[in-house]
Amino acid sequence: MDGFWHEVARAAASEFSDLPDVQQFTRLLVRLLMAALLGGLLGLEREIHRKAAGVRTHMLVSLGAALFVLVPQQAGMNPAELSRVMQGVIAGVGFLCAGTILKFGGDHPSATTDHVKGLTTAAGLWLTAAIGLAAGLGREMTAVLSTLLALAILALEGPLRRHLERRNRQP
Repeated sequence: MDGFWHEVARAAASEFSDLPDVQQFTRLLVRLLMAALLGGLLGLEREIHRKAAGVRTHMLVSLGAALFVLVPQQAGMNPAELSRVMQGVIAGVGFLCAGTILKFGGDHPSATTDHVKGLTTAAGLWLTAAIGLAAGLGREMTAVLSTLLALAILALEGPLRRHLERRNRQP
């Protein structure tokens, strides 16, 4: 009976052998945490402004994108195969983002113009996936810089829009 349980323990241990050493474990942990953290920062900004997709959504999108490239890397996929995985992630997230876009007006008899809502949310989720891909590929600094640029864009959009509206109202 001891032999049976020994074999069970060996089989169970081999199921967790995808991280053979501390260095690989640390690399995986840093990339996944970086993706989740950066996605969370973008989600926090959106949540503060009471937008539909917040911290959890952005963290999950970024973490998922990172995981989608980390696992094939661990499996030894070559760059051409990995690019196809990335294409699938980009298309899939694009499909998810399309669900956040709503169009109002146009068809209604009293509407004078169309009103589109959710484009910034969709673009933000799409960018969050790209940041997750960058973190998953080990391009942490690229992911950090992209996140900082996105936060700057989101922060400057409101003041810039108000400035332009004031300027356009002046004769």
